Amino acid sequence: MEIKKNIQIENQKQTIQLLDGEFTPSQAFDLITALINQKINYHKLEGLKNWERDHKYDEAPLRNRIKELEDAIKRTKDFMLELKHSGKNLKIDGVIKMSVIE
Repeated sequence: MEIKKNIQIENQKQTIQLLDGEFTPSQAFDLITALINQKINYHKLEGLKNWERDHKYDEAPLRNRIKELEDAIKRTKDFMLELKHSGKNLKIDGVIKMSVIE
């Protein structure tokens, strides 16, 4: 006999202030690329897990997402180089917002 418990989640939403501050272009690039690279690695690992379960798994959506993230790193690098030459710093406000899906 299976017993199902209804779990009440009091907070339906959560936020995490991941980044908040002023950074040099080099610091900002390091932080942002570390986050994006972590996400790329996550997708690669998920793709491998999916392929192990099903060798006919369509990996195109994950490959496309990884390409988008790699392109974001390139755009970030170009932006940071321009910013570095201007001698300006960067304010980053990075918030992760989570909400329960009913």
